Amino acid sequence: MTGRKEFTLEERLVVALDVEGIGAAERLLDRLDRLALTYKIGNQLFTAAGPEVVRLVHQRGGRVFLDLKFHDIPNTVGLAVREAARLGVFMLNVHAAGGREMLRAAAKARDEAAGGGSARTRVIGVTVLTSLDAAGLSEIGFARPLEEQVEALARLSREAGLDGVVASGHEIPVIRGACGPDFLIVTPGVRPPWAEAHDQRRIATPAEAVRAGADFLVVGRPVLRADDPAEAVRRILEEMRSGICD
Repeated sequence: MTGRKEFTLEERLVVALDVEGIGAAERLLDRLDRLALTYKIGNQLFTAAGPEVVRLVHQRGGRVFLDLKFHDIPNTVGLAVREAARLGVFMLNVHAAGGREMLRAAAKARDEAAGGGSARTRVIGVTVLTSLDAAGLSEIGFARPLEEQVEALARLSREAGLDGVVASGHEIPVIRGACGPDFLIVTPGVRPPWAEAHDQRRIATPAEAVRAGADFLVVGRPVLRADDPAEAVRRILEEMRSGICD
């Protein structure tokens, strides 16, 4: 496992390619022109374009965080992780709530796909979606307080051999305390001060997330809905830099 120091700021900003198809993805990549180097491909775009959009990002010199949140029986998840790793994605995620054996299957498939190589895919566990608050968590039957649930799933992910977790900026300190400095934390729900929260509940600004210890920040709509996406990325990178310098 590796910590944030090996990654540049441009690599740590993950721009979500939450667009309708490969043409829209290509146009956004053109507009950003390598200002950011890591891109999230989620359910919408992957359903529309499939593995071809992963290859597009790679051809443009970018890295892919494949955000499909695998959650199934261990064998099925292991096979899915193996195929995703063969695509050469930098990082992918699975739902930590799938349980220890599913997480172990994901970690094993990651290692087998790498074959001992250094460029293995990072596999991270989704703890609690940033669209959920305490009331939403209770509604779906989780009795633990939200922060305790996140910590428990982070510990489980680490014990099963995953590289890190997805968690909001609010839970970063407790995860760092439970899982150590080299456990990757990917933080979605990042909203610059000048952007709307939309459907996110547990949000953080870029500076707050970096200051708290996030390794990667996922930003979508503040970039996608900006009149000038490139300028939005520049502003976010500057805010991340201010969090490091504080």
